[in-house]
Amino acid sequence: MIALVFLVFFVMSLLTNILGPLVPDIISDFRVSLAAAAVLPFSFFIAYGVMSIPAGFWVERFTEKPVMIVAFLAGTIGSLSFALLPSYSVAVVSLFVMGAGMATLQTAINPLLRVAGGEENFAFNSAFAQLIFGSASFLSPQIYSYLVENLDKPSASNLLLRLLRKLTPVGLPWASMYWIFAVCTLFMVVVLFLSQFPKVQHTGDEAAGTVQMYRSLLRKPAVWLFFICVFAYVGSEQGTADWISQFLSQYHGYDPHTTGATAVSWFWGLLTAGCFIGMLLLKVFDSRHVLIGTSMGALLCLTAALFGPAHVAIVAFPAIGLFASVMWPILVSLGLNSVSEHHGPFAGILSTGIVGGAVVPLIIGRLGDHFGLRTGLAFLYLTFGCVLSVGFWARPIISNATISRKNAAVGTIA
Repeated sequence: MIALVFLVFFVMSLLTNILGPLVPDIISDFRVSLAAAAVLPFSFFIAYGVMSIPAGFWVERFTEKPVMIVAFLAGTIGSLSFALLPSYSVAVVSLFVMGAGMATLQTAINPLLRVAGGEENFAFNSAFAQLIFGSASFLSPQIYSYLVENLDKPSASNLLLRLLRKLTPVGLPWASMYWIFAVCTLFMVVVLFLSQFPKVQHTGDEAAGTVQMYRSLLRKPAVWLFFICVFAYVGSEQGTADWISQFLSQYHGYDPHTTGATAVSWFWGLLTAGCFIGMLLLKVFDSRHVLIGTSMGALLCLTAALFGPAHVAIVAFPAIGLFASVMWPILVSLGLNSVSEHHGPFAGILSTGIVGGAVVPLIIGRLGDHFGLRTGLAFLYLTFGCVLSVGFWARPIISNATISRKNAAVGTIA
């Protein structure tokens, strides 16, 4: 069951973080503006804002297994619809359907991991799941590069390429990724259907909550502040990843199918690797200080990426992922540790903030159409700055455990 949960994380990530490398192809093949291209990630991530809280109620009512099967069926339907009818309008609708499925899975999977691996191992298994999630984010652009580079080459031939050549329209080799997605999600439907699930007892912290609980939380200024900052963080993450390839192509002439896709891949790879460094830093420093340091690092890398020469930009963009790696867990932990009750509903509100991944890339695209993509990406100074601010105003009830705090506690007891 633990292996199954990890497999779910892998497939979720494979679908979620491929949009960045596709943006240059979408712009050139569908002849759309930067803002129109940004509507595609908007369609995907707006589903998180729509589905995160309802999914919590569905899981409580119907249990994890049927909800996860329906979620992967949504991914299959969304993938197949674009694979069969590749057009801009179909892409917008299909990505919303796929995003709705992934948002539902995100809600269902964590309580299942807690039960499958045991509560005492939940922290370790969660960290390992994030590692798997990141590895798929790194792999997905590599698959894209392989297909785009080889699908139109008769000399490059194997069973997969021969089959995809028959299914994919000429001139749209990148659309073959959606056949890969459709197969992966359909495979997961079959695996889940055949699997025996443990009975999950939702603790008070994991319960979806009542309308009254949400009303109580939404009266607290801290809840709104943390929602806005989670919104800003996800917007920063996706706003960077979605436009790396287009920026490197437009301003420095790099091939988006190879160099651009590799830069996006390394952005996700370093975002994953940075979690290990962040875990060590959080054992030594207060999480607010770590957040301030990493936010400043991300802003410096953003400056180098936007205004530095080509050889600097191609390194600086992925390096943003290294500094962004610990922002999500720090924001969520600071948020949950800043309220004394209703943590389950609050987690749902924070998850709704993932909708920032829909809005910020769209704002960047709109600004880019009018003032240039470099100016559009400068909007990330505002969103990363919002994350930076948390390190100064957050007042958690419980601070993260560090070596110095543990030693002080031991000394006090002695």
